[in-house]
Amino acid sequence: MNQRRLLMGGVAAAAGLAGAGLAWWRLAPTAVADGALPGFWTQTWDTPAGQPLAMQRFQGRPLLLNFWATWCPPCVEELPLLNAFYAERQAQGWQVLGLAVDQPSAVRQFLQRLPLAFPVGLAGLGGTELSRQLGNATGGLPFTVVFNAAGQIAQRKIGQVHLEDLQAWAQST
Repeated sequence: MNQRRLLMGGVAAAAGLAGAGLAWWRLAPTAVADGALPGFWTQTWDTPAGQPLAMQRFQGRPLLLNFWATWCPPCVEELPLLNAFYAERQAQGWQVLGLAVDQPSAVRQFLQRLPLAFPVGLAGLGGTELSRQLGNATGGLPFTVVFNAAGQIAQRKIGQVHLEDLQAWAQST
């Protein structure tokens, strides 16, 4: 009986380690596609209000770029945290931009319920391809990219952002 428990415990531990390894591999950002950064800074999206939002306006200062959608629970959960980060760090030169990988009408309705102080661009399904070019091979959401003032990628995270992430990024960028 003890041998069987030991065997079952070993099998469970191996399965747990395999699952953790798979999750790490799946959620680890991949290399940035060749030419993705220069092309990124030339992009323009519409805002929910229909105004153009050019990436060029974000150059020269640290930028936290967050890909999100209204139908993504971890995305929705992290937005107030990103909004607070923006409010606290804006005076220090930080910028935050949310790129919604979603339908424009859904984003507009969502922002009426939860207004955000930082700008939001309507990336639609093209946002998924852009996130892949920036290292999100699976296209999963949320996906966050931190750029330094020189416009280079400093940090990336697939999955929900937490306060500890923001604090570390603010210190290192």
